[in-house]
Amino acid sequence: MSISARLAELGVTLPDAPAPAANYVPFVQVGDIVYVSGQISNGPDGLITGKLGAEMDVAAGAAAARTCAISLLAQVKAACGGDIERLVRVIKLTGFVNSTADFTDQPKVINGASDFLVEALGDAGRHSRSAISAASLPLGVSVEIEGIFQIK
Repeated sequence: MSISARLAELGVTLPDAPAPAANYVPFVQVGDIVYVSGQISNGPDGLITGKLGAEMDVAAGAAAARTCAISLLAQVKAACGGDIERLVRVIKLTGFVNSTADFTDQPKVINGASDFLVEALGDAGRHSRSAISAASLPLGVSVEIEGIFQIK
């Protein structure tokens, strides 16, 4: 099944790739590798903000991470000239979780992105990963994730 068909089956429409918020580019391609800048948690109602371990629980954090994964795919689609079918695989994600000092479930939060990518891409969505706590993130968002992808 094509990536587009699988996303449609999941009810996901990739948005336009988010524009950078500062002096950087949203992705860099080197050969068949695309490095995508950090994508922040942003849903249909705007930025998803809050601190895990305080006003947000793991389920809400995982949902925020899923929105980051959707934005990552939108950037990959832009890097591929609008053809998401050129995506070969997800190589690595680095996830940052806005959390309290005693919060230790960062991996469960970033699972929201990882689970979505495997659901959408199958084995091509399996990747290496890091899940890191942050005292704060830009604009108070809950999650930010950057990714490395292989394309053809």
